[in-house]
Amino acid sequence: MLITRASEYAILSLIVLSKTNSPMDSETLSNQLSIPKSFLAKILQSLAKQGILKSYKGVNGGFALLLDPKSINMLQIMLSVEGKAPAVFDCAASIHDCPSSKAELCSIWPFFNKLQGRIDHFLEKLTLADILE
Repeated sequence: MLITRASEYAILSLIVLSKTNSPMDSETLSNQLSIPKSFLAKILQSLAKQGILKSYKGVNGGFALLLDPKSINMLQIMLSVEGKAPAVFDCAASIHDCPSSKAELCSIWPFFNKLQGRIDHFLEKLTLADILE
């Protein structure tokens, strides 16, 4: 699947956080977006580990954007929460890495590989700021 729930929730959270000037805790954010709190907390922690969000502790703690929305791209967000790039298909990135002994006969791999490259490029160019417009 190209865009998972985790990626969707990460993007929605970043949109909300980009519109506030103070940190927002995961409970408030989960209530506002109707996202399970425990799942959202893991997503926010992943985004903080990757330097997209800043985590604040204490009574007025929570999460806030650390980067400018213009410098946060969709591929970066998805990599942060998924641990890997979003894939159009479940195939090896290189025909030489194919687990099948029939890789040399595969006629559809070049098409999917080209499609994946274009999607990766698009996601890398599409920023959070673009979505906010």
